[in-house]
Amino acid sequence: MKNILIILSLVMSFAFAKAQQLQAYIDESIENNPKIQAFELRYNIAEEKVSEANWIPNTEISAGYFISEPETRTGAQVAQFSVRQMLPWFGTITARENYANALAEAEYVEITIAKRKLALSVAQSYYQLYAIKAKQDVLERNIGLLQTYEKLALTSVEVGNASAVDVLKLQIQQNELLQQKELLQEEFLAEQSNFNNLLNRESVRQVQVVDSLIIPETDPLLDEAALTLNPELIKYDKLYESIEQSELLNQRESSPVLGFGVNYLPVQERPDMNFSDNGKDILMPMVSLSIPLFDNRFKSRSRQNELRQQEIESQKQQRLNVLESAFAKAKSLRNKARISFDTQNKNLARAKDAEEILLKNYETGTIDFNDVLDIQELQLKFQTQQIQAIQLYYVQSAYLNYLIN
Repeated sequence: MKNILIILSLVMSFAFAKAQQLQAYIDESIENNPKIQAFELRYNIAEEKVSEANWIPNTEISAGYFISEPETRTGAQVAQFSVRQMLPWFGTITARENYANALAEAEYVEITIAKRKLALSVAQSYYQLYAIKAKQDVLERNIGLLQTYEKLALTSVEVGNASAVDVLKLQIQQNELLQQKELLQEEFLAEQSNFNNLLNRESVRQVQVVDSLIIPETDPLLDEAALTLNPELIKYDKLYESIEQSELLNQRESSPVLGFGVNYLPVQERPDMNFSDNGKDILMPMVSLSIPLFDNRFKSRSRQNELRQQEIESQKQQRLNVLESAFAKAKSLRNKARISFDTQNKNLARAKDAEEILLKNYETGTIDFNDVLDIQELQLKFQTQQIQAIQLYYVQSAYLNYLIN
């Protein structure tokens, strides 16, 4: 029981370290990625538009000089000065701010989507790097195994139980594996560059990945209903709300506009007369009302908003269908990865048994090095397929996490 607890503790520590390492890379990518920074700047602009929405029309100031001075009872009018301020209907500014806020919230959801997609890309690239490195390790072990077989073959040649052809075949197979290892190294460097670009750092910087991964005994529970909380769907809800706010703003803007002002006319005194109001300036307060009698523009906007809401509902349903299909496919692929992993485990055990039989035959001098090569190729095939199954399992797990968490 004590040994079991120690093993479980080591497994949990390894899994935690793996998750911590990948999460650190994801955090770094979100902090440094220029695409995320661009989305954040777009959100900052949208926030500024909330402040921009709190405006009123410009104050109108005018002045005029009478070339031909009109005469009044109290004197000649020299000039005219006026100031007028138009004010939107009650609640219009608030409606405008609410609309800008709704647009800003939609932009914020775009940031969330971009971060989740970036995290998924980083995870996929990380597991690709792991798979390449694991395949290189497998090739290295198989090359060592072939070198051992080569020594056995050389010994058998000396005693006449094998031919030089068997040695050459083993050497050719080693060369093939060395070539595959070199090709994988090129593939690793290319993927490492892609990974570093996701983190917006030097493309040649070395990336550390875990030495080994295992498929857990049981899969975490998946709640397909959580798909409705995916930001890709929430985005449509925010867009729908922004259109609702747009319609409220449209209704406010279709209301009358109030105006307040004052006219000031300086008047010259009449020199030929003497009375109390002689030369008295004129001050005239004014109130104006702008009424949209022909409101076809606002009716059209209302109809457009209604159609846009219907469009968004259709787009959301379509996206939900796509996500549900993607969820089912990812879940199926993850299950296939587990089946493949378990099958390769069984095959590797059988291949190991066959290898032991061959080695025992060597002790009696009856080893067939063609069988050795066949078993070695089978082991390499099973080990490679097992690595691919692990990679597929974790890539699909990352995608499921993107969909429902």
